[in-house]
Amino acid sequence: MASLKLVIFDCDGVMFDSKDANRKYYNHLLQKFGHPLMGAQEEEYVHSHNVMDSVTRIFRNYPQEIEAVHAYRKSVDYTPYLQYMVIEPDLKEFLDILKPKFYTAISTNRSTTMPSVMKMHGLEPYFDLVVTSLDVERPKPHAEALLKILYHFQLSADEAVYIGDSMVDREHTAEVNMRLISYKNPVLPAEYHVNCFLDIPHLPIFQE
Repeated sequence: MASLKLVIFDCDGVMFDSKDANRKYYNHLLQKFGHPLMGAQEEEYVHSHNVMDSVTRIFRNYPQEIEAVHAYRKSVDYTPYLQYMVIEPDLKEFLDILKPKFYTAISTNRSTTMPSVMKMHGLEPYFDLVVTSLDVERPKPHAEALLKILYHFQLSADEAVYIGDSMVDREHTAEVNMRLISYKNPVLPAEYHVNCFLDIPHLPIFQE
């Protein structure tokens, strides 16, 4: 196995606890069009999928409205929802440990909101590359974003590791045989499981 050179992060559920922000945003869309709020399964879905798929899912019973929903959501300022995204307390400390030795990247199903999220929390200097759902034709769980990142750094999948929290992330990495660190999800099939970022430097993959 090649030595580790690149650490790739998911955003929602890993870098941030963003369930409350996502819940409020998608429920706002439903309320705007006069429909009931999301149930638990829908909340889990929108937490890990891109906005196009999420809107299709939560408006699946109202397909005739989906085009209008997308038109409306493009007019919605997401900034008020950013306050509900809670950054993981040890993220920056972990990034300070990583940066001298490893490349860092993000592969996320967020879209237009990602630059604002990065700027608000001062994260731009910590990452060499950010790939959102807008930067690929096929968002997660497809592996296109990971292939784009690997190509950028001219690395192979076994020189990288992905930190994720959902089955979407497992499918994302499985397509390229990349190792997965499961973040705060002990039942997710993964090579490693951690409960906080500062557990990660102690994993065997970082000791090689």
